[in-house]
Amino acid sequence: MPQPSVFASVAFLKIHDFGRRPVVEQARLRAQLEATVAVTLHELAEDSRVVLDAADGIALVVFGDPRGALRIAGRALAAGAAGLPLAVGITHGAVRQTGNGGAEGLLGDGIAVAAAIAELAGPQKLLLTREFHHALADAAPGAEAAVAGAGTHTDAGLRAHELYRPDALAARRRARRYSAATVLAALALAGAGAAWRASIEGPRVYAARVAAEMKGGAEKAQDRALRLLRQAGL
Repeated sequence: MPQPSVFASVAFLKIHDFGRRPVVEQARLRAQLEATVAVTLHELAEDSRVVLDAADGIALVVFGDPRGALRIAGRALAAGAAGLPLAVGITHGAVRQTGNGGAEGLLGDGIAVAAAIAELAGPQKLLLTREFHHALADAAPGAEAAVAGAGTHTDAGLRAHELYRPDALAARRRARRYSAATVLAALALAGAGAAWRASIEGPRVYAARVAAEMKGGAEKAQDRALRLLRQAGL
């Protein structure tokens, strides 16, 4: 009896042009990839992820932690940069176990899509689907700010995908926009408060009071500066 499907984040780590390489090189690259995955997986609990062997790479299935899947995939890409032509595709989609059970029995659209996105990514690149972008935003609001749009691309099966890529500067730009919006909001509130006070006191009285307060503040600052100079013996 088929098992029900569940949704998971799937990162497909693909060795670029694996099938065109000599057998000896294939064996070396696969051993290097397995070592890279073993080093980067330690922070994910064993019961939260499944590692699947593929003909040209490894598929990492992560349950309930899109942010962790992205982090591990990025680290694997960085760790394998020296001599390992790795391409990574990540999506969030349905997976299920076959009747055999176990990790080797996992299949589903999530795995197929991640493999197709890895093919589109090319060596030393990481691409994410719109579905993963949404899952990332739902699981860790704000984390999606670290990725930027990469356009719409069609895979070998003629299926169109809206893709994203990691962008370290995107989060900074978002933070700057948020800061600017906060300043504008504060200015708007201050302006509204000033308008309210002026409507009560009258424009002329309010303006005179503000000018007096500003003058008083300037005089206090001047007196403090003179005291400091006298203490310094100047």
